[in-house]
Amino acid sequence: MESHPFIQTFWSLLPPLLAIVLAILTRRVLLSLGVGIVLSILLLEQFSPLAAITHLYGNVTALLWADNTVNEWNVNILLFLLLLGCIISMLSRTGATLAFAVWAQSRIKNRRQAKVMTGLLVFIFFIDDYFHSLSVGTICRPVTDRFHISRAKLAYLLDSTAAPVCVLMPVSSWGAYIIALVGGILTSYGVTGHSALGAFLMMGAMNFYAIFTLLMVLLVIRGGWDLGAMARHEQRALNGELFDSAKGTPPGVADHSVTVGRVRDLFLAIGTLTLVTVLSLLLTGAQALAQSQSEFSLLAALENTNVGRSLVFGGIAALLVCFFAMLKHKASASDWGHTLKVGLKGMLPAIYILLFAWTIAGLIGELQTGKYLASLVQQNMPVFLLPAILFLLAGLMAFATGTSWGTFGVMLPIAADMTMAIDVQLLLPGMSAVMAGAVFGDHCSPISDTTILSSTGASCHHIDHVVTQLPYTLSVALVSVIGYLALGYSASLGMALVAALAAFMLVLAGWTWTQRTQALAR
Repeated sequence: MESHPFIQTFWSLLPPLLAIVLAILTRRVLLSLGVGIVLSILLLEQFSPLAAITHLYGNVTALLWADNTVNEWNVNILLFLLLLGCIISMLSRTGATLAFAVWAQSRIKNRRQAKVMTGLLVFIFFIDDYFHSLSVGTICRPVTDRFHISRAKLAYLLDSTAAPVCVLMPVSSWGAYIIALVGGILTSYGVTGHSALGAFLMMGAMNFYAIFTLLMVLLVIRGGWDLGAMARHEQRALNGELFDSAKGTPPGVADHSVTVGRVRDLFLAIGTLTLVTVLSLLLTGAQALAQSQSEFSLLAALENTNVGRSLVFGGIAALLVCFFAMLKHKASASDWGHTLKVGLKGMLPAIYILLFAWTIAGLIGELQTGKYLASLVQQNMPVFLLPAILFLLAGLMAFATGTSWGTFGVMLPIAADMTMAIDVQLLLPGMSAVMAGAVFGDHCSPISDTTILSSTGASCHHIDHVVTQLPYTLSVALVSVIGYLALGYSASLGMALVAALAAFMLVLAGWTWTQRTQALAR
């Protein structure tokens, strides 16, 4: 069979890189993704227009319908977004959102406390990153708006407390997925010194990016640390402009409440959403275990759960709570229609971006961009460099493809193969570096669905979120590289943590100097 001239070659890098560069330069996400999609499909079909159109049609329809059945994951995520839009709109219309803002304002006295509340809620909504970003954004946005915290800062807090926590927690959708992958790898290589769960926990302690991202969030909440574009957004927010209005209304739902409602309506809705989603996660996981005649355990249930379906069940239950709240307010028929229309319309920009991102991600997979990136480093190299290189490679792959989970699936087996061939002691550090790099690349990528949903949860313009978050993600990535170099050189987690912490302190010192320089320049 003749080899394809563009698959798994340098050319496979062009579509994702072009889409990302255009998105940053033009700040028009759909146009940029569209250009990347067109270039991808032309490369795959070797610039045959008719074949490219046919191929693209098949890929787009497969987003919703594949193999003569509904693409349940994609459809459920889209349904959940629409349900959440209606929930937010109904809570706004009944005045529950405004009531919560007033209630919180009487208890939260300043901007720092508003940011602390956002950061702490991650420990309630850690079960899934999508769930966290959208739910916490819904709860916190009225409060952060009241204290003139920019939507870009809220999006950063959401994004940086979602994946970094989920990737460290075994009882989460991320944890279950990674444990399943790691378990298969350990079995394949006959590694008996660690269980899958034990290996996951040890890898978590080596996940410098997740650890220092969370530490960075705590310092940002406490001390400000507003650099570059974030500083400009925060200054505008203090003057009453929460987002760049020149770019239009960001994804999310505008507040159209006409009166202060009841706080308990919001608590009931969000509490129902949380409770039903968590119960559904366990229930769908238990059903899958029963069908495979496997023994039930909490971890096994989460490993086999149906996240998309569970989110929809939670969304429907919360929508029913909002429905009864609207009935109590004796809303007119026109009120019902307008409220639902606002809710659905508010989520459409995020849905459009997701559909485009899913399309380009599938095409990038066909071009085997990830495998090409991996092949670039499968050569002779100093052993101590391997964890740092795996971190950077996973970061580049996740950045280019927009998927951390896809990067886990491709890079964890590659990392295992490389480390087992060189030094078995590097197996867990190497796989941990992949986990960290995948979260880093996902954080930076404008085509990442988790980044898109964090923007949506905060009701922030997507590219504003990407640009304002970059100084933080790149700083923590630098700290992580230092940590992995030290880990590869010393084989000591303690020494690696000390080296990473020293690098972190130097970064903070550099930030302090930069802030003082900016202040003097004003």
